[in-house]
Amino acid sequence: MSVKLHVDKISLSFGGIKALQDVEFEINSGEIFAVIGPNGAGKTSLINSVNGFYTPQQGRILFEGKDIAHMPPYRRAKLGISRTFQNIALYTNATVLDNLMAARHIHMRTNMLAGALFWGAAQREEIAHRQRVEEIIDFLELEPIRKSIVGTLSYGLRKRVELGRALALEPTLLLLDEPMAGMNIEEKEDMARYILDIHELQGATIMLIEHDIGLVMDISHRIAVIDFGVKIGEGAPDEISRNEAVIDAYLGEGEHRDGSG
Repeated sequence: MSVKLHVDKISLSFGGIKALQDVEFEINSGEIFAVIGPNGAGKTSLINSVNGFYTPQQGRILFEGKDIAHMPPYRRAKLGISRTFQNIALYTNATVLDNLMAARHIHMRTNMLAGALFWGAAQREEIAHRQRVEEIIDFLELEPIRKSIVGTLSYGLRKRVELGRALALEPTLLLLDEPMAGMNIEEKEDMARYILDIHELQGATIMLIEHDIGLVMDISHRIAVIDFGVKIGEGAPDEISRNEAVIDAYLGEGEHRDGSG
């Protein structure tokens, strides 16, 4: 099995605050790999480093063997890395369809003039992109709301639209930052089903940050645990559930700390 992502001893600091310290792990192609930890542990800092929003002061991030640690986010997206956000980041005044179409920009090849005239190759390209977006709308069961303004939708539906936008980039590595945060039980079950379908039907490698430990244990192949920016455990779900350091991090003071992760 080939390695899709290798996070190689990265460290990230903000002034005197050490967000990540020598964090290292590998994600294999076709794997659902979860990162868990108490609030404020450094999980979002980690996914922001993989995505390119943050640049670690030390270490390497290898995507399919290529060091991307200093590569801007748009270039990582072109390589096949896309993400969802802990706090939803959509165009709230645009429709569901327009939000998904906006994500197709990195795959567009025709020049600005041809696109403005909507002629020839530009027209054919637009039709192809629209077809791909319609497939995602069907896959995520968004058809009833495809022309709805995103800002009018419920929180759970907006999370689903954001997942659709990430899929519109056609990623081979999908980064999911707490995709089920704020959802009710039914919405969580639906999101878990979509994640499993993305993995099984589209073959995407998935890096998942999620606070619902029961769900993480159910759908992940392997799990890494970080606490205070340090990796304290890694392994299959059954190994993690027996790891004393992990148990202490969740059941001790770590459970009551403030922070967004």
